[in-house]
Amino acid sequence: MNRKTNRLITVCMFLCLSVYVMASSKDSTSQRLIHIIGVDFRPAYTFPTNGFFKGANAAQTPVRKTFSGYVKYGFKFAPDTYWGRMYPYAIQGLGVGYNTFFNSSEIGNPLAVYAFQTYRIASITRRLSFDYEWNFGASFGWKKYDKETNPMNNVVGSKINAYINFGLLLNWQIDACTNLRAGVGVTHYSNGNTGYPNSGVNTIGGSIGLIRYFGSKEKLELYDRRYATYRNRDAFKPYISYDLIVYGALKKKGVFPPESSPVLVPGSFAVGGLNFTPMYNFSNYFRAGLSLDAQYDESANINEHIANTVGSVDAENIRFHRPPLKEQLAVGLSVRAEIVMPIFSINLGVGRNILCKGADTDSFYQIVALKTDITKNLFLHVGYQLYKFRKPNNLMLGVGVRFNAKR
Repeated sequence: MNRKTNRLITVCMFLCLSVYVMASSKDSTSQRLIHIIGVDFRPAYTFPTNGFFKGANAAQTPVRKTFSGYVKYGFKFAPDTYWGRMYPYAIQGLGVGYNTFFNSSEIGNPLAVYAFQTYRIASITRRLSFDYEWNFGASFGWKKYDKETNPMNNVVGSKINAYINFGLLLNWQIDACTNLRAGVGVTHYSNGNTGYPNSGVNTIGGSIGLIRYFGSKEKLELYDRRYATYRNRDAFKPYISYDLIVYGALKKKGVFPPESSPVLVPGSFAVGGLNFTPMYNFSNYFRAGLSLDAQYDESANINEHIANTVGSVDAENIRFHRPPLKEQLAVGLSVRAEIVMPIFSINLGVGRNILCKGADTDSFYQIVALKTDITKNLFLHVGYQLYKFRKPNNLMLGVGVRFNAKR
């Protein structure tokens, strides 16, 4: 089941970009693109969040450093198109990266495949700017925990893990076709509770790289003033849109029987949910609002319904009484903020369950999600939910419909 689940996660992540590219091929603006090729190198420090990283491993050596290299293809919309006028500095595309923690026998050397987007935060000089970039995808080739062959790796429980990176960059335009970029970034690897252990791997480090544009010199201008007139004609008027999202996922669950060691429950549990989010669109770049969130979690509060609580309990003999629906269904309210870009939107939320029962759902929750536009009104949703700002809960793989959407 884990292998199938991980494959599903990977397919959903990259279906986002591929579906949009196919759909947008019918749009005349998508035919006028500026293409880029880039490379990045990132030396980084691994946070010692687990004893394994501090030296409690087979090599008896702390895992403190990591190094990765990336190659990527991207594109931006030409400045005489609608999207080029609205978002003149946006670049989006796909990348591939190789990573090593210098402990391949226990961790592996994972290969990441990801979607990315970068944009300018502020101009410093005519050729120097302050930018950001995010990466979101999957990483393959991890050496996961195995009680016989890899017993000390109590960090990674899956051969495939989600890959998330966010970086801040100084972008220097060397000439019309070439940019040199350097900065700092943070990276997180996790399987979204589809397998155990799932402590997560977190790094922080530097980045240096080059991007090369291909196209006519006229198109390669990062922002040409002659198009400002057209851009100003697209005056933005604030409005309210409404997002309706339906999602699902599978997750693993660990429980703590009395008088026994913690037990990883065999199999996987289903998660399903619905979000209804009115969003006030402040500008082309930002919207925010309140969300009504309902989620059913088949694993919620099962720790309180263990049937065999006397004697030793393990994964082979543990049994449960099914919790009542009111302990597995929670309804909450969350505050949402969303960064809006061509194709992609990044949604962040902090909320509190208000209709709930049991320790697993009676708490604050946090959401990080990537929305990928397929049409003006339809988008794919790939999200991740945390509880209490630190505990991974579940993935949120779904589809959404946007009402009253405007270009």
